[in-house]
Amino acid sequence: MRRRLGDETVAIEGLARLPGGASRDSWVFDVRRGDGRTERLVLRRDPPGHRIQTSRRAEFDLLRAAAAGGIPVPRVLWCEEDPAVLDAPFFVMEFVAGETLPRRLLRDAEYAGARAALPGELAAALARIHALPLASLAFLERPPEGTAPGAAELARWEGIYRTVALDPHPALELAFRWLAARVPAPQALAVVHGDFRIGNVMFGPEGLRAVLDWELAHAGDPAEDLGWICVRSWRFGADRNPVGGLAAREPFFDAYARVAARAPDPRAVRWWEVFGNLKWAVICLMQAASVLVGGMRNVELASLGRRVAEMELELLDLTEES
Repeated sequence: MRRRLGDETVAIEGLARLPGGASRDSWVFDVRRGDGRTERLVLRRDPPGHRIQTSRRAEFDLLRAAAAGGIPVPRVLWCEEDPAVLDAPFFVMEFVAGETLPRRLLRDAEYAGARAALPGELAAALARIHALPLASLAFLERPPEGTAPGAAELARWEGIYRTVALDPHPALELAFRWLAARVPAPQALAVVHGDFRIGNVMFGPEGLRAVLDWELAHAGDPAEDLGWICVRSWRFGADRNPVGGLAAREPFFDAYARVAARAPDPRAVRWWEVFGNLKWAVICLMQAASVLVGGMRNVELASLGRRVAEMELELLDLTEES
């Protein structure tokens, strides 16, 4: 097919949906220009009928700011906010070659070098994300004035839970109460990625190539990202290494501190790890509701509803230990 790209008519070839990505649609395609040059690109959009509503314009602008801040991300090219064009807002970015599957990272001999390099690279990337100039990113959601980021996020996700939960979940109710009684003291706001974990980074045999999936970014407590990457679900069975199946907490926090020039508070990070398990449970309920109530036909989203039990068990263990 041929389409207009600015003042140029180009050929669109090899359009194919990328695997994975339960919350966003991603499509890869080749653009062939009139002079014969070919460029591989990725289109990222909201799937119609999805219950997690975020802004593609905000994600586009944040990726552009991240690139300027020295964070490895795909180069973004253009954004279309009119849903009439492709049934939903979308943006286009460059294609970054590499691998995203956590199980390959954690098990394959080919990625032994990446397993060694990634803890330090991820810590450095996260520190740079938290150093992005928040004043120039006014579109990012912020907690209400005078409200601790932890309290604001807890209230937001409890509100979502009350909307999407179709059955009682006593373990989640207990976790909401446990967290409400232990909210960390307010910290200076920073850019929070919101979904920083293996599975959302592109890597090669040498290590990190790009940080992906910025749709949940907001202004908040930087300890939130540190706790999220420690959630058990992101270890993919490598439980002896709580940071994404790659590293122990202390060396990872030390690597983060060397770039951020501040050491994270382990107690605050622990609170955010508990919160992260609860948040992931609520997201799984949301994804299942997209099928059960929203009418989407997606086996992956439907199956995520079964995973809530994993987080319930983990939350009971974490809150009993603390």
